[in-house]
Amino acid sequence: MTPWSDGRRDAPAVDRRAPRATGRRRSRAPKPTWRRLLGVALWTVVVICGLAYATSLAVPLWFQAHQQRILIVTSGSMAPKFEAGDAVVLRAISDESDLKVGQVISFWPTGSDELVTHRIVALRKLPDLQQDEATGRMVQKIGADGEPMTKSYVVTKGDANAEADVNATPIGRIRGVQLAVHEGWGWVLQWAGSAQGRAVMLVPPLLALATLELLAMGDARRARRDRPAPRTDHTDRRVDELLLD
Repeated sequence: MTPWSDGRRDAPAVDRRAPRATGRRRSRAPKPTWRRLLGVALWTVVVICGLAYATSLAVPLWFQAHQQRILIVTSGSMAPKFEAGDAVVLRAISDESDLKVGQVISFWPTGSDELVTHRIVALRKLPDLQQDEATGRMVQKIGADGEPMTKSYVVTKGDANAEADVNATPIGRIRGVQLAVHEGWGWVLQWAGSAQGRAVMLVPPLLALATLELLAMGDARRARRDRPAPRTDHTDRRVDELLLD
């Protein structure tokens, strides 16, 4: 060793870094089997119910994005074409020339706000009537050219009905022309849109997420409780104190 100018030997090197906490690192204990199975079951509920709810919203939106509408059949008047509980896809008409005999249409019958889906059996031009203020009788309108005015109507009939519908329907009360039929979709969509269906699809996953959060909090508390207390190594500090005395 190289002597100092005062003849003493080199002083031992002193590590003046802060003392480090030492202790054995304990591996995390595996979760019990029941705990893992419970977690899997809860996440399964969240995924299945979440997908069901998202599908119930996405199906009508998909048809709307394609300028179509989906209606639920509530009667068997068009059997065997489709039955109650099926869903019918409609396309709105832009002109009366889109209508042809044999097409299935959905419409509001005159004087009713309930949609009916029947087949066109005839297209007719009927007099466009208005009430005469003087006599109170219904008379045919006269156009600017002096000619009697007519209005387009459709005569409809349910495939399962023996007779055609009593009243012809004006073109303006037609909702759309049938494009496709999906068997059984109607009951599912009707249930999914009901208060009961919404509750079934939303309440279980919310409860499952709340349970998962409580379980995670319990796991965190147990991990903190089982963590070993750190031990501080005072060896370096005692060496510093002896050398500085």
